[in-house]
Amino acid sequence: MELKTRLIVWGMAAALCLSGASLFAQDDNGGNPGGPGDGGPGGPGGLGGGPDPAQFQQRIMSQIRQSLNVTNDVEWSVIQPMVQKVMDARRDADMGIRGPGGPGGRGGFDPPPSAEQQTLQKALDAKAPTEQIKDALAKFRAARKDKQGRLEAAQASLESVLTTKQEAQAVLMGLLQ
Repeated sequence: MELKTRLIVWGMAAALCLSGASLFAQDDNGGNPGGPGDGGPGGPGGLGGGPDPAQFQQRIMSQIRQSLNVTNDVEWSVIQPMVQKVMDARRDADMGIRGPGGPGGRGGFDPPPSAEQQTLQKALDAKAPTEQIKDALAKFRAARKDKQGRLEAAQASLESVLTTKQEAQAVLMGLLQ
């Protein structure tokens, strides 16, 4: 896989993991800590601030647009919301996937737990009766299946408007299966 495609895939993965969450990375402002816009002590974010998630999302979308070779603004106005819907649905469908150590085990980049996941975890933590755990597990699985169905529908919708070359690129980027 060419380097540019790898970077895009990693960028998309980061966007999927981070969308809706605060970003903690800081721009080094050319080696001048504390300068305006770097999120340092003198920056708009103060200590611990970071880049604007909306700007990060915009950069990801620009990379996707470039990779799909969409130069027409009208065409992009059709494709872009479908790409966003796929990315949102993928993030939602990834609920319950946790690294070692439980929630937050992969450095805190996991999506927030769903209500069904929280209920199941509470039942396990409370050593609830087997029937209560079975009920919570069934609800969790049903919610996960529903979210997977929404992802597949969003992917089918996106696929229906792409050319064959765009579809192939979208598969390489992880947008489509």
